[in-house]
Amino acid sequence: MDYYIDEFNHGHHYLALAQGQRNHSNYQKESVMQVQRSSFVETAWKTIVVHTVTYFLLGLVSFILFDYSARFADPVIAQYFRSPSDPIVNAGPLFQPIRGLLLGAILFLLQEPFFHRRYGWLTLWATLVVVGILSPYIGAPGSLEGFIYTKVPIALQLTLLPEVILQTLLFSAIIFYWLNHPEKKWLSWLLAISFFLILVLPALGLLVGQPT
Repeated sequence: MDYYIDEFNHGHHYLALAQGQRNHSNYQKESVMQVQRSSFVETAWKTIVVHTVTYFLLGLVSFILFDYSARFADPVIAQYFRSPSDPIVNAGPLFQPIRGLLLGAILFLLQEPFFHRRYGWLTLWATLVVVGILSPYIGAPGSLEGFIYTKVPIALQLTLLPEVILQTLLFSAIIFYWLNHPEKKWLSWLLAISFFLILVLPALGLLVGQPT
């Protein structure tokens, strides 16, 4: 009798293991999205557009909300940053496609963890915040190295973080959605037109401001 009970228990144990393996396999299939791999050109172009648009929008909002004109006039800050009225600063959006291209090349290589998983946008955002903001290999204000090696007050450095944290969040969400939904033509047009205007307006401003 004990023999049959043991055999029954073993059988029940094996069934439970098999069911657990099936559940784990189904979970893995559900977490991995069935999407087509984007080409390098598509990934790079969309990364350039989304980065430039979110960079400009969050920069503009932060400039108004956090009164960057007064903050950047501080003598300590002025040692590290150009004045907001500097022509090169006004031309800042024109340089963002270069950053977008570099970032797009990396995202093309890492599509599977960032764009082919259900919460890949969150993984992308966390990566950008940790590697690009909090712990870059340079003493940038707002980073751990900046806290240690720069003379910029830590309280002032912390006020610079909301802009870049929100910008990377918005970037991660939009690029994830756009790459996984290429059929959304309205989104493509909206971002492309915004990108065009963001590049044209500073260029016109620089041309108009040139001495005659």
